[in-house]
Amino acid sequence: MIGGCNSSKCLLIIFLTILHRAHRAAAVCEYSFIENGKLYSYSLASPLREFPHGILSEDGFYKVAVNETVLWFQLCDGMIFNHDPPRCVDCLDCGGPSRCGSECSALVANNIEGYPVCTTIGHVSATDINVMDKQNPHKGVIVKMSRNGTKHNCSLSVSVICDSNGIQGPQSIEKSETCAYATVLRHPSGCAKIASVVGGGWGWFGTFITIIFCLFGSYLLAGAAYRYFSLGAHGVNVIPNLDFWAALPHSIQSFFASLVRRFRGPSEGHRSTYSRVNF
Repeated sequence: MIGGCNSSKCLLIIFLTILHRAHRAAAVCEYSFIENGKLYSYSLASPLREFPHGILSEDGFYKVAVNETVLWFQLCDGMIFNHDPPRCVDCLDCGGPSRCGSECSALVANNIEGYPVCTTIGHVSATDINVMDKQNPHKGVIVKMSRNGTKHNCSLSVSVICDSNGIQGPQSIEKSETCAYATVLRHPSGCAKIASVVGGGWGWFGTFITIIFCLFGSYLLAGAAYRYFSLGAHGVNVIPNLDFWAALPHSIQSFFASLVRRFRGPSEGHRSTYSRVNF
């Protein structure tokens, strides 16, 4: 018995927690688009041969320090600190001073008057992924995490550059606005999986048929509204040009019957009954 639960119950809770985190990570870090008949898909949290956790840091977080600014973040999931946790004066919206960094996906510490003051700049629930360049999908993707604050909005953009040879962690921090940060890392998970798209639709013919149906529907609705409100028609009489539509099936049948007769020639019943006469 550990903390009020037996071993099997604790193992079940741990398993469900891991499963939930894995499902959340996979859902957050998936992106795909179609370009020139090819499907480009990115799944940053999917396991690779040498990286079983995908792009997620096995330490539970990435860390980069430049001058007096320290940045912690985790991609596709929240951060986990089993060692070297952030020590900040303020850690609101990310676990508080006692559990700083445990309830967000990106945290930055700046030295203010000699004290490290932390600011939450990203949450897992506010994560977006976009390709760097659709004209060059092999380049990689940008993962952007954000956090809306009372004073100003904060964000962290991580450029994940495709590198099939290995991983290179973040080494720099860029700050473009009051609370907008950016960094770069290289990882195989930033490489797209490519599949050919076959039978992706009817193309221009499907578009043409759709336009025809839309125009026909608009014609029926407008005509029915006019006949109902202006002419006082009711029932099937609200259909515009009712006589034409009622006779249309018979007209089509007669047209095809005439085509058949034209190509087959006269039938047996219409052949001449006169006998040949020799003189």
